[in-house]
Amino acid sequence: MAKVEVEVQHNEAANRFEAEVSGHLAVAEYIRAGEQIVFTHTEVPEELEGQGVASQLIRTALEHAREQNLEVVPSCQFVAAYIRRHPEYQSLVA
Repeated sequence: MAKVEVEVQHNEAANRFEAEVSGHLAVAEYIRAGEQIVFTHTEVPEELEGQGVASQLIRTALEHAREQNLEVVPSCQFVAAYIRRHPEYQSLVA
């Protein structure tokens, strides 16, 4: 399946990053704890799987963490795996 370009929004009120694609909502949820951001859950609807949506969500979320000088706690397995595959984000991990 082809990779789609998505626009990721930071929904601070809901503590998540989100991307709506073709009427489906993908989210990366987090908890802010002082100077840390704990990524707790990433969810991509079945219809969007395999299109790179989750990776774009997490890349945007990690860039936000970097800009805000936050330590990242990857409690979500997908976020942890993404950081392992992208060493440029390993310095953010608490």
